[in-house]
Amino acid sequence: MVAVYPFRALRPVPERAAQVAAVPYDVVDTAEARALAAGNPLSFLHVSRPEIDLPDEVDIYSDEVYEKARENFQRLIAVCPLVTEDEPSLYIYRLRMGHHTQTGIAACFSVDEYDADLIRKHEKTRRDKEDDRTRHILALRAQTGPVFLVYRPHERLDELVHNAMASAPLYDFTAPDDVQHTVWRAPVAAPIIEAFRQVPTLYIADGHHRAASASRARAALREQNPHHTGDEEYNRFLAVAFPADQVQILAYNRIVRDLGHRTPGEFLNEVARRFYLTTDATPTPPARGEWRMFLDGRWYGLVLKDEFKPRTSDPVANLDVSLLQENLLDPILGIKDVRTDKRIDFVGGARGTAELERLVREGKAAVAFSLYPTTVDDLLRVSDAGGIMPPKSTWFEPKLRDGLLIHCI
Repeated sequence: MVAVYPFRALRPVPERAAQVAAVPYDVVDTAEARALAAGNPLSFLHVSRPEIDLPDEVDIYSDEVYEKARENFQRLIAVCPLVTEDEPSLYIYRLRMGHHTQTGIAACFSVDEYDADLIRKHEKTRRDKEDDRTRHILALRAQTGPVFLVYRPHERLDELVHNAMASAPLYDFTAPDDVQHTVWRAPVAAPIIEAFRQVPTLYIADGHHRAASASRARAALREQNPHHTGDEEYNRFLAVAFPADQVQILAYNRIVRDLGHRTPGEFLNEVARRFYLTTDATPTPPARGEWRMFLDGRWYGLVLKDEFKPRTSDPVANLDVSLLQENLLDPILGIKDVRTDKRIDFVGGARGTAELERLVREGKAAVAFSLYPTTVDDLLRVSDAGGIMPPKSTWFEPKLRDGLLIHCI
């Protein structure tokens, strides 16, 4: 049984929503965030990535950055303006990218359920990234970007979402990346809350660090509150929950900066001991269990030889990202921990294989790997088994926008 809570959203006035809405803080670096926000003082990137308004030499984790976030947040509230909903509400949030459409329910969910693993995870978090967003939440006393949750399809919730979309939307705009964002306020929250009681489990699809940071912020605020009851807003976190059959995962590709003192020919010979190789392959693998590798100006097809395939039903061991790690990145290139090794980087599938080619041709990487996407079923199976996917296994697209619905705590 899933607990769902309406909340009094702090949100931009409708005519300013498109200017305020920003890509998630963690899909852009400082330079990209600064470029996206240029000429737009209302962009929420001034709040989520406040270092863009400070000199380049400032440490992005310094006290000055979080104070700037608070200052920019208060200015945005006043100037935009951001307004607070009269009554606690639930919202319907639809994303449309090309021919793909997915529609979720924006609400607050229980930190207690997250802490108890009733909201299931598939990814480990990094302490430094948790520290950053925890400080950001505490500086603003607000959760400004939603966690992306999924649940197994539920007919009654589908019906309620459809009915709520019959009214005029609060927001309806197309972002610069051609993704259409449409948000409705649900006219009645109670039926949706009741329907969620029939949903056994929620899964974090994207936003593990946001959820972990909401939990840590709750712990800090609870410690400071001698009259804590468990009913305070800080006991809940902001999320949008989508039915699993509507969401899509794109490939999360890899680049490696060097071949470990090998020539391209030497590297190919080592790869060929574990993989069948084909030359002049298409850049995108056509099926699970196939990989593509861009090296020395050419795409190669890779298929793992039978003797190296795992003899286990473990859903994590059989993921394509795991097989690449265990049979190439670690034994051949010596990359044992992709979370900490600076030789490897990751490219979301939305950027396409042309980006992999560019990075190699420009000398920013020595080799690139194009992967077949992990599936939503993979995510559910791993989460249900209590497993942890390798880092950077999933790239969900399209992305929710920060700043449209804010949960003040």
